[in-house]
Amino acid sequence: MNSVSPQPHRVLIAGGGFGGLYAARSLAGAPVEVTVIDRQNYHLFQPPLYQVAIGGLAPADIAAPLRWVLRRQPNARVILGEIENVDLAGRRLQVEGAWYPYDTLIVATGATHHYFGNEGWGEHAPGLKTLRDATEMRRRILTAFEHAELSRDPAERQRLLTFTIVGGGPTGVELAGAVAELARDTLRHDFRDIDTSETRVLLVEGQARLLSTFPERLSAHALKALEALGVEVWLGTQVVGLDAVSVSLQRGAQRTTIPCATHLWAAGVRGSEFGRRLAEAAGLATDRAGRLPVLPDFSLPGHPEVRVIGDLCRYELPADPAAAPPTPGAAAPAPALMPGVAPAAMQAGRFVAQDLSALLSGRRRPNFRYRDKGQLATIGRKEAVAQLGRARFGGLFAWWLWLLVHLMYLVGFANRLIVLFKWAVAYLTFNRGSRLILPRSAQEPRTR
Repeated sequence: MNSVSPQPHRVLIAGGGFGGLYAARSLAGAPVEVTVIDRQNYHLFQPPLYQVAIGGLAPADIAAPLRWVLRRQPNARVILGEIENVDLAGRRLQVEGAWYPYDTLIVATGATHHYFGNEGWGEHAPGLKTLRDATEMRRRILTAFEHAELSRDPAERQRLLTFTIVGGGPTGVELAGAVAELARDTLRHDFRDIDTSETRVLLVEGQARLLSTFPERLSAHALKALEALGVEVWLGTQVVGLDAVSVSLQRGAQRTTIPCATHLWAAGVRGSEFGRRLAEAAGLATDRAGRLPVLPDFSLPGHPEVRVIGDLCRYELPADPAAAPPTPGAAAPAPALMPGVAPAAMQAGRFVAQDLSALLSGRRRPNFRYRDKGQLATIGRKEAVAQLGRARFGGLFAWWLWLLVHLMYLVGFANRLIVLFKWAVAYLTFNRGSRLILPRSAQEPRTR
């Protein structure tokens, strides 16, 4: 009598970013069948995207094919396609018209740009989440210098040499410093009819300081470093208008319109479109950033078979037992949320894999404990800020640490070696060798 082998536990992972990839790799030895689904065939390391935008790195330097990353994992496969629908009752996911059943669904579809109700601004101010975004930014930045070279109108030249970056978080700070250094150092000998040192870089932030998640001392350090590069920092300022030729800023009662050809968006993100559809299917409300509420094991309320990790989940961290008790009668403080950063996504991906393995084997399930790895932001050549536990510092050592950490997080030895070489060349020569202007038709396809 022939015995029938039991069907292995089917795990679908939506998204091949850090959360999804770490979940897949952590399931390598488990008795499960892993399927990773993504619109792109590669894993992207997002933090250095701004360097692609200013021509310091090529797209392939910070991305690795998913099939290559998982090539030695027999229980994993990759499907390239668009996730179209989810059937929670039937436990299946629709991809490119075909339905894929699952026993466990891990959702790690990340986030996209958030224009806070001004979606029309996206046409004029691209964000920075994908390779397509980065190469589009690079095209706009470099084209502005090319058009300025051809212009004979001083006012038009100045408009073309004015760049507005919206958002004073790490991405905005890094972009502002990089564009300023590009104009001041990298391009200064490339043009004959313009002086690139006349480039005007505006960094606009609605709050009272830059890098609001960092300690105030590091925010002040970043401000001073940016101003030393010639960046105009507009704090406490809102963008109230933005089009192809200008940007309108509001600071208090004062409104200013500045002629500007290039706008770059770094002011916020919201959950992916698939996250919205998943919330509707589960009958759940998302928060203002489009994140889904999850339980301590990252499962959706009412759906223990669905785990949501990374930028898409709203994970409330336990209260600090050392924190002072709230003042009687005062409003309860807002819960601390796990940040949407790569180390957090990695930890969540690893945890859900370990938890699932424990469930399937009958072992005691683990408890998730988030370990804060700190924060880093680079400002320019030999300048960065770092918060690592109680250690808070800026300057050259923070910059070297930023380089080391980001090299470690790159997937693949070849990518690490290439990026290290390019960084060394850029440091010694001020040259950024990936300054190709690609037409829009040649841009990378947009991700979710």
